[in-house]
Amino acid sequence: MLQAVVVVWVVTIVVFFLLQQIPGGPAKGILGVQATEEQVRAFEQAQGLDQPLPVQYFHYLARLLGGDLGESYQLNQRVGDLVAARLPKTLVLTGLSTLVALVVAVPLGVWQAVKRNRPTDYALSAVTLLLYSTPVFLVGFVLLIVFGIGTGWFPVQAPQADTVAGIFADSKALVLPVLTGTAAVLAVFSRYLRSSVVDNLDEDYVRTARAKGASERRILARHVLKNSLTSVVAMLGYYLPVMFGGALVTEKLFNYPGMGLLFWNAAQTSDFPVLLGVVLIVSVATVVGSLLADVTQALIDPRTRRVKT
Repeated sequence: MLQAVVVVWVVTIVVFFLLQQIPGGPAKGILGVQATEEQVRAFEQAQGLDQPLPVQYFHYLARLLGGDLGESYQLNQRVGDLVAARLPKTLVLTGLSTLVALVVAVPLGVWQAVKRNRPTDYALSAVTLLLYSTPVFLVGFVLLIVFGIGTGWFPVQAPQADTVAGIFADSKALVLPVLTGTAAVLAVFSRYLRSSVVDNLDEDYVRTARAKGASERRILARHVLKNSLTSVVAMLGYYLPVMFGGALVTEKLFNYPGMGLLFWNAAQTSDFPVLLGVVLIVSVATVVGSLLADVTQALIDPRTRRVKT
């Protein structure tokens, strides 16, 4: 937890440094390139940007601790309000994609490990490797063309509701975005779980359980699967930035009103406060996700709780 606090603090320093690297400075970035020098100086004086950098940083940190992420000069809204409105929708998309991926990847990875080095294992490994290697936007385009435009089974645009309840109400429009997000995550989880199960099947405790007459189903369910899930749990925390990157592409492709689309539109309009606010939120979420992954690993696998003396 102490490491997490330090990392978050370092992230605030990096984000503040990026803010200072805006061409012409923060004032020029906010006011636009057409702003006059007099307007820039007046803005800097009003916002305290004419003060030394250490003083500016502590003011910036104080605003962050108060929940102030700045204000979008394109949307004329507070970045915190924009994030609060979009973040739950992105969590719905990434959460559903991860849940579907786990539901499929866990039994798939275990089955591949049990049937390892057989034709079916090779075939499924080739499919998962293909999914892992395929860019998210290409997976989304294929699903969009085949199941959206071609067959018309699902809408080509994601739900456009303002609330999470409204998003769930249009569940049919969620199918293609969720499947797009599921593809790459499914490949990663299944491959990691297969490797972990294969390693655990060669451990001494498995041979001991077999010698005692335990069935293969009982060994897999009671022992091997529990020990193998630690790698997947770790991946859930550490894979968070990758999931957000995939959500960014997916949200743009299906016009899904989440954090990814907000970041994309801000990049197109050089809305620096929004860009840096989203970067900060994702960075903090990554640190928190890694911390939760460590704690969950300790709960699942007692071996990770041992402290060397």
